[in-house]
Amino acid sequence: MARSPARGGRAAPPPSPSAAARPRQRGGLGRWLGRLLVLLVWLGFAGAALLLYFAWDLPRPEEALATTRRPSVTLEAADGRLLSTAGDLYGEVVRLDDLPAYLPGALMAVEDRRFREHFGLDPVGLARALVANLRAGRVVQGGSTLTQQLAKNLFLTPERSLRRKVQEAILALWLERRFSKDQLLEIYLNRVYLGGGAYGVDAAARLYFGVPARRVSLWQAAILAGLPKAPSRLNPRSAPDAAIRRGAEVLEAMAEVGLITARRAAQEAERMALPRRPSGDSGWFSDWVQDDLAEHYPGAGDLVLRTTLDLRLQAAVEARLEALLAGPGAAAGVGQGAVLALDLRDGAVRAMAGGRSYRASPFNRAVTARRQPGSVFKPIVWLAALEAGATPEEEVSDAPLTLAGWSPRNGAWRGRGEISLEEALAHSVNTAAVRVLLRAGGARDVAGVARRLGLRGPFPDNASLALGTAEATLIDLVAAYAAFGNGGLRVEPYGVARAESAHRLLAVPRTAPQRVLSAEHAAMMRRMLGAVVARGTGRAALVPGKVVGGKTGTTQEFRDAWFIGLAPPLVIGVWLGNDDARPMDDVRGGTLPAQLFRDIVEEGLP
Repeated sequence: MARSPARGGRAAPPPSPSAAARPRQRGGLGRWLGRLLVLLVWLGFAGAALLLYFAWDLPRPEEALATTRRPSVTLEAADGRLLSTAGDLYGEVVRLDDLPAYLPGALMAVEDRRFREHFGLDPVGLARALVANLRAGRVVQGGSTLTQQLAKNLFLTPERSLRRKVQEAILALWLERRFSKDQLLEIYLNRVYLGGGAYGVDAAARLYFGVPARRVSLWQAAILAGLPKAPSRLNPRSAPDAAIRRGAEVLEAMAEVGLITARRAAQEAERMALPRRPSGDSGWFSDWVQDDLAEHYPGAGDLVLRTTLDLRLQAAVEARLEALLAGPGAAAGVGQGAVLALDLRDGAVRAMAGGRSYRASPFNRAVTARRQPGSVFKPIVWLAALEAGATPEEEVSDAPLTLAGWSPRNGAWRGRGEISLEEALAHSVNTAAVRVLLRAGGARDVAGVARRLGLRGPFPDNASLALGTAEATLIDLVAAYAAFGNGGLRVEPYGVARAESAHRLLAVPRTAPQRVLSAEHAAMMRRMLGAVVARGTGRAALVPGKVVGGKTGTTQEFRDAWFIGLAPPLVIGVWLGNDDARPMDDVRGGTLPAQLFRDIVEEGLP
């Protein structure tokens, strides 16, 4: 039975609907929070998996900062000017305090103006670049910070992909946490690739301007700061105009951020002037010098080699050879040429052109090509005769002769009967040359003299050797003639005068000159070679005011034309022809080759 309410009391009101619903709301909120937590957990797993995907093959930054590099080889000309570099070229490690403030300032102005404000990634800069690119309809700005560039250059490949960009961002964040801003800037300035094999601003300053980074001028600093954008395309040595245009852009950027005034930027832009390289095609010489480096300097590390190359003479050789091939040579069907200049005293190579253009063909026609020397071989025949007892005044017949069915011809020479050995060499009389060879003991004895002078052959074992039917390289012929000019000493051609590694001088392998003929016979040979130029086939090589001598040579059907000449202290050899042995149009050793010798002597020697 139900109890009635107490007297005078009120009945309790029934529960309101809202109050009844509260427990159910709390349960719904809990379920929502639980689902959110599960979602966050799964997102965390997904983020971790994604991070693992991007980071699983990241390099260890500490190891990459100490990575090894290829040893560098720096070649200097005889006067110390830079000739070429190979390998990875690094200069001195620079500190910010050592550098003019405008060098790092120029870099930040053009590459990352907010470098000191951002945390390695720059959302503001990225947004600004996006707007600029959208307005231009093409990529005109990049959003990468200097820290991101450093991460890419130090640790990553140039691959363009989302994965690589994410890895770059991760490493940039690590770098910013690991190093201060000044330290990051120093690492960048010391490690960034700036073209030409140069890593870091000091190596680049020395390569492009011949000064250390601490001494660069404002406009030079602007050019260096502009190189990271495209080191190869903006290389001051290979693309000076592009480098100057980029440098002007950097100066404008410096003016925009207030580092310099607009007027100063314009003044510095006017001062930009990159010197023309004194030698454009010394690549043949550089290749030749570096052929045996591993054998001569094993494990030496970075090398600085002072070479024997005379840049003034090299420039004269290149200019005169190109002028001849483009002018009278082209008209006469001459497609190629080679020139080699040697110091006859010790064998130092002073100039070398292995062809018309190294970029078009690095094949070295001065060193590698073996061809018939024609009549430039005759002085060796004459030397053999002198050593057998003959004298320049001794007479020899120039009459026709036949040996085993072979009859050498004298061309336009009109027989005189008996002429001196000196006259026979001066006019390159073939029938007399064969008789001189026989008087010297025959082909084998003459071949022995040739080998003693450094020629390697092969040599035919018959009288045609008197007319130069052997094989020889230009460099060997030039070295052989050096013995005539220096009093009888055989010299070994060389190109390195001094070698240095880690500021330590290294021994330079070199063969000392060796006597291979008497001073008396050398003097007789100089006298007869002088007659060739004074009144014989080499008159086109005559240089007023200089004592010169030499010998002309022409092979069958004008396939090769030679002149090897003495112009103390040098001996200079010239070859003209075609790579496919196509005949030239009446080009003889006494024409274009002798003229080229004269032009080089007049321009290249003081």
